[in-house]
Amino acid sequence: VDKFVSSPEKLCARFADFEMPDVTLWQEGLDQRRVVMIPKGDLLLIKCKSPFRAEVRNIGIAEAVVESLPLTDGGNFAFVMGLKNLTQKSLTREIKLRIFQTYTVRKETGKLKLLPNPDCVRFSNVSDQKEVKKGHLYALCSNDLGGMSQVRAEWGTVRSKYDAILAANCNSKYPVDRRVMFTRCRAWLVYSDYSQELNSSCLESFMSGSDNAASWRFKVPSGQGKSTPIQITLQMSPHGNAVRLLIERPELVSKSGLRGDIPVKIILRPDIEDRDNHQATKAMEGAEDHFKHSIFSSKCGFEFKPAPERCLNLELDRGVFIQQPEWTYMLDLPVERERGLEHNTDVFSPGYFEFELKGAETGTLFAVVEESGRCGKICEHDFDWNFCALPEDQTPETAFRHGIKRFIVKRDQFHTVIAGYPWFLDWGRDTLICLRGMIAAGFLQEAKDIIMQFAGFEKQGTIPNMIRGNDDSNRDTSDAPLWLFVAVKDYCLKTGEESLLNEKCGQRTVLEILFSIAENYLIGTPNGIVVDEESALVFSPSHFTWMDTNYPACTPREGYPVEIQALWIAALDFIGSHDKKWLKLRKKATGALQELYWLKDKNHLADCLHAKAGTPARKALPDDACRPNQLFVVTLNCIENDLIRESIVRSCESLLVPGAIRSLADARVSFKQPIIYNGQLLNDPDNPFWAEYHGNEDTRRKPAYHNGTAWTWPFPSYCEALAMVGGDNSVERALGILMSCSELFESGTPGQVPEITDGGVPHIWR
Repeated sequence: VDKFVSSPEKLCARFADFEMPDVTLWQEGLDQRRVVMIPKGDLLLIKCKSPFRAEVRNIGIAEAVVESLPLTDGGNFAFVMGLKNLTQKSLTREIKLRIFQTYTVRKETGKLKLLPNPDCVRFSNVSDQKEVKKGHLYALCSNDLGGMSQVRAEWGTVRSKYDAILAANCNSKYPVDRRVMFTRCRAWLVYSDYSQELNSSCLESFMSGSDNAASWRFKVPSGQGKSTPIQITLQMSPHGNAVRLLIERPELVSKSGLRGDIPVKIILRPDIEDRDNHQATKAMEGAEDHFKHSIFSSKCGFEFKPAPERCLNLELDRGVFIQQPEWTYMLDLPVERERGLEHNTDVFSPGYFEFELKGAETGTLFAVVEESGRCGKICEHDFDWNFCALPEDQTPETAFRHGIKRFIVKRDQFHTVIAGYPWFLDWGRDTLICLRGMIAAGFLQEAKDIIMQFAGFEKQGTIPNMIRGNDDSNRDTSDAPLWLFVAVKDYCLKTGEESLLNEKCGQRTVLEILFSIAENYLIGTPNGIVVDEESALVFSPSHFTWMDTNYPACTPREGYPVEIQALWIAALDFIGSHDKKWLKLRKKATGALQELYWLKDKNHLADCLHAKAGTPARKALPDDACRPNQLFVVTLNCIENDLIRESIVRSCESLLVPGAIRSLADARVSFKQPIIYNGQLLNDPDNPFWAEYHGNEDTRRKPAYHNGTAWTWPFPSYCEALAMVGGDNSVERALGILMSCSELFESGTPGQVPEITDGGVPHIWR
């Protein structure tokens, strides 16, 4: 125990076949502001500088009490054994410490999560009324054009300018900014002159599922002590800008319900707009007059033609449409208000639909947007006409595969990936990183399309960073070209052959394009990426990595970022099997990585060697911030030293939170990291960790974004690294930690994970 706790390197040296033990570490000073996860079967190791007494409590009741013992090299520790979780969900526990110092006793607390057996984890997509009323649950549906439906669990509400039943991509060739045209649909049930709006007060459950659909179940008061069950299901066409709302009255199952042979009236009032999804509608700026002259109604619906190039068609399969225009002015958008942005929009309703339902009957409202100006026919869209219900729980693998599908879209004759709904389109870096999961999940044709697409974008060693429509001029990224090597290698390993390398992208093969990237990195790309001749490491300009927050310059990382070196070494290794000259360069870069980045006193790698352009890596200044970027040194097999590999994994343990990994450890640093905005110092340069991603964009959110905020995309890399270096006993631990994402998968947008969570407890998703 003493050797493991105080000197893991001595233990490694003594036992060549050392495997990482089943121990979770909780450290005073590092872990008070994070939820520490304990995989099934792990012991909990507590470390403090002073003697202490610790309790692990469950709803105020102590499950374990331990007294500390001293370590030979200073400090104190205690083990907690017997923490078990026999359920399918994580169990929350509290750790309370009494720390005994000279003349005083100090109290500290922390949060624990006992993780279940990973084989038992299932993802539920059903939320009851209580969960819905907590707020912020919504469904995401999408098509392969990049259009989307983002609808709140509180039916008929809008909380953000990005909320829409139909936000269409009006370009069939490639993703462009979405057009919000069908914003929301309010609904009422009317019986015997008693009218009740369908809202959260009568909502029983909300389901957001894997089948590009969502469902709301209501128990609607109908007067005279009776109620009527109503279910609304939204489904999006996978290949077109079209949605359908299926309104169903199930058969009566309750004695308190209205008899099924007695009809009730359903009223649907759609609210529409015509705007870029980043903007808001202002009725007084012309829309008030323009919209009413753009409506062409019929008995079963209406057409909305605000411009020659686009048209919205709403059509009901039964009942009538009654024209009765009304505006809702200054509709509040609390999400934008919270961010200090424009937080009002105006919406227009041309009228309402009215139809009757008996038990077991349905009515369907269709909405279609066409870019050509002709209003599309419903029969042209391939809905799942046999769709009836959503599965209420799924295996993680099924959920992951369906989750990925929501982001794969068309770009010309190929495919690309939406970097994130609702704000983004396709980015080079994000798309190529996503290929790791797509290839593992078997989306091989789509992955090949994306590789061919982005390989074809290559110019003088660069690949687009962000693509807006068909504008690929933004190439300020040093990692996107290198992620292409990883994607090609993953694809070749998955398919078991390398024929992809000989496929033509224009006039060149994929292999020739990879050689072009490597050769241009050697001589220097037009945007400033260049290999340092002495060390064979890659210099990256400011804001060229994924930590590229700008204005204020929070994480510029100008110099030699560690994950860029890992990606470069992996690239050299791959093309080295086709041209041996690159292996010599790989050996030099690997040696420099181990020599210049390893911080022996910290037991982790420097995140970046900071330097201006033209400065050799050996003269750059290493920082001592513990960040997750070092994990790619392990997962991409860039270093062979077992001690360093294991220390990387162990140091990153303090970054873990359920389902995500912090971008920075909650610890003091020697290499100061000031954040200055308009001449004002925003942070403590010695303690740069920010616990919350909240508030004003430039002074609060951007400084937090990569300085403590926890991210979901690098999180699996910790689990991968743990499984690679920890031995056979670490595979189940890694899977258990990976499955901690289940809480994120079931919250926010059920069936998806958010981009980020707060780095501090309670790790609110953002």
